[in-house]
Amino acid sequence: ALLDLSGVHEVKGTWMGSTTLPCIYTPSEGFTQQVLSWSVEKDHRTSTIFRRDDSGDHVFLAQFRDRVSVQKDSLGDASLLIENLEIPDSGHYTCQVIWRSKTNSLITRELTTTVKVVKVAATKPIIRAGELGLTVPVGARTSLTCVASGSPPISYHWFRRTPEGKAQLLSSQAELVWDSLQPSDAGMYYCEADNR
Repeated sequence: ALLDLSGVHEVKGTWMGSTTLPCIYTPSEGFTQQVLSWSVEKDHRTSTIFRRDDSGDHVFLAQFRDRVSVQKDSLGDASLLIENLEIPDSGHYTCQVIWRSKTNSLITRELTTTVKVVKVAATKPIIRAGELGLTVPVGARTSLTCVASGSPPISYHWFRRTPEGKAQLLSSQAELVWDSLQPSDAGMYYCEADNR
């Protein structure tokens, strides 16, 4: 159908992450996009978040300032990017596009997407060994990297198990690096990943 908007019914976003609400149409000859707006409905109140018209782009709600954007140069893509998702961002978002035809009549289309923002615990981390693997020649440079997923920010801690079975904290970075491995560096290492 002419100038229909396509998107999805529901988007799950990760708390503190970012998500894109798709709103796409096929540009049609003789129709010019006049106004593009995004609004959100929460607790039976609807508020305009974003509006693009002849005067430029405008973000209306302070809580979305510097967090929402719509691509500038790709005609037909009215998708809304929301960054640093907060729990209160959950709601029903409506994309509305108004076109003007050559005969000066206006056509309006709308598409609504439900957004659910969820907190995701950090997963059990996996350890990625450097290119040389876990058996490494003396003097070589190598690294171990700790990787987990979940709601950012995720913090990492590297430990080495001492002969007495205690944990010695080595680093608060995701990557543990040795510039020149020595025999004394052999041992048992582990990492922890956590988020809020």
